[in-house]
Amino acid sequence: MTDESADDTVTEPDAGEDGAERDDDAETDEFSPDPERVERIRAVADDVRGESSESKQLANILYRTSDLYDADEDTSPEEIVRNVKFILEVNERGGLGR
Repeated sequence: MTDESADDTVTEPDAGEDGAERDDDAETDEFSPDPERVERIRAVADDVRGESSESKQLANILYRTSDLYDADEDTSPEEIVRNVKFILEVNERGGLGR
């Protein structure tokens, strides 16, 4: 008897260096304008913003992240990372005035 299912080879998806699956098509459109996503992220930012500096900081980071999907914003993940680092450093120093 022959096993016909042996001809049905299943290929594994490509994995990146970290072992995570890679979808080459998603990489090109990963940060395409998406007004609904912008709205959802900013709504979460509004929900977490409170009186504490940590909640304000998190809300600011979420707003910057939402800019990736905003058609009116021209930003990159690298710029956002730099911006987030700046936000964290300012908070660590106690504010812009110091």
